[in-house]
Amino acid sequence: MSSGTITTKDGTEIYYKDWGEGPVVTFSHGWPLSSDAWDGQMLFLVHNGFRVVAHDRRGHGRSSQVSSGNDMDGYADDLAAVIEALDLKDAILVGHSTGGGEVARYIGRHGTKRVAKAVLIAAVPPIMLKSAANPEGLPMEVFDSMRSSLTKDRSQFYKDLATQFYGANRPGAKVSQGILDQFWLWSMQAGLKNAYESIKAFSETDFTEDLKKIDVPTLVMHGEDDQIVPVKDSAVKTARLIRGAKEIYYPGAPHGLTATLQDQVNADLLAFLRS
Repeated sequence: MSSGTITTKDGTEIYYKDWGEGPVVTFSHGWPLSSDAWDGQMLFLVHNGFRVVAHDRRGHGRSSQVSSGNDMDGYADDLAAVIEALDLKDAILVGHSTGGGEVARYIGRHGTKRVAKAVLIAAVPPIMLKSAANPEGLPMEVFDSMRSSLTKDRSQFYKDLATQFYGANRPGAKVSQGILDQFWLWSMQAGLKNAYESIKAFSETDFTEDLKKIDVPTLVMHGEDDQIVPVKDSAVKTARLIRGAKEIYYPGAPHGLTATLQDQVNADLLAFLRS
């Protein structure tokens, strides 16, 4: 097991961890977390014979808090830089939330010559923002409110957001304090400018053309009670745009289902990787 950093063309240091041996799986995390959010999946896959690689998005976790490149093109190119620096081939690309957008944009910009499969979990594509072309989307006021709360008191905002992220605000929810605390911890590692600019990236980017370019087996996974990325405006539409996409929907599951339904998600992920 190892970890390290790579330096991108614009001088950004990207932290990554690289565990295990076998077919390689990469992981792209959600906003505003870090690669640590994937540890529950990564350790499981290492124990099942896979090599796993996850990086901290620029401005997040242990990567540089750079001023530029806080957009989907920048994120996708950073993923490409990691894949190329480690010379990964036949990789299975997994992305959660914003990370799902990163995977889609990576394929849109860099193709699938190094990609064997893709997995989009509670992912933001095709586009979150409401418009005449996307009437089911979320209005701009939602994202403006996030930016305002982030600027005013980011620490409290992240604590409040965690309850929605993991569905802890639902009657009968069984979400540990530890899960909520780790969300806050990882979020506070992100640079404020990076987190602020990322809201525009994950909410306003249109991934429609990227999704149409995905020509490898793809699994779309989403919680049906996702309060952050509503399922009907994301996974359901995404699956229609990717030829032959497989879909798994989890009744009552929240946005952060990789933690709250870790064992089930891991089992479904493993079955797809082995298929």
